[in-house]
Amino acid sequence: MLTSEARSLLTVVLVGARNPSNIGAAARAIHDFGFGDLRVVNEFAAPFEAAALEAKSAVAASSVMQSARRFDSLAEAIADCSLIVGTTAIGEREIRQTVEPIRETAPRVTAALGRSERVALLFGSEKTGLTREQLSHCSLLTTIPMYQPEGERHLSMNLGQSVAVCLYELSREGFAGARELPELHEAAATAADRERLTQMLLDVMHTTEYARRFPANAAEPLVRQLVQQLGSSHREAMTWMGILKQILWRERGAE
Repeated sequence: MLTSEARSLLTVVLVGARNPSNIGAAARAIHDFGFGDLRVVNEFAAPFEAAALEAKSAVAASSVMQSARRFDSLAEAIADCSLIVGTTAIGEREIRQTVEPIRETAPRVTAALGRSERVALLFGSEKTGLTREQLSHCSLLTTIPMYQPEGERHLSMNLGQSVAVCLYELSREGFAGARELPELHEAAATAADRERLTQMLLDVMHTTEYARRFPANAAEPLVRQLVQQLGSSHREAMTWMGILKQILWRERGAE
């Protein structure tokens, strides 16, 4: 499980990102998975400044954008990082370094964070991805496995989506401060509940003449087995009985 301290050591670096909305979407993913450090490498300040101003793209992630920093060079942006992980869609380029699927890279990243090492996770521009020169800065290369339709040449994922998928993989084991799923504490259905439900279902079958038309399906042992799957909790059993009561009421009222 990633602690708050470990998450603070992960740096997401967007290299050459041009679309302010994509920068904002990446910031939102960073915020939603409990991380906070965003760095943008771009010699042009306009996309970064526009992302900071564009409220829609960075909804719920204003804190990430407010603390985000812009750098003119990749070397400057990753200078304080120990492990540099580059993401690539590979495509038709010749990659001379080993490329791992993100699910294999994630444990290595979380282990480094656990050792209090700062890790940079690099994403390239929307148009070209990371260049060969930029990839040469990386200790590890990782990719998101994607389906490749026949004849498709350039597989890639939206920048914001790519950041979200990678951060999800890093967070699969959970992290401190995550919202816990609510636990339902429901009383289990008793044998008496299931027997009442069985008899009511048999009553419905006879009243609607289903039992006459399909007698094999209305055998009591078979119906009792069916009821085992209908109401695992007392509330579910009561719900089914309420439905069956309505059916009986309508059938008998029509007679």
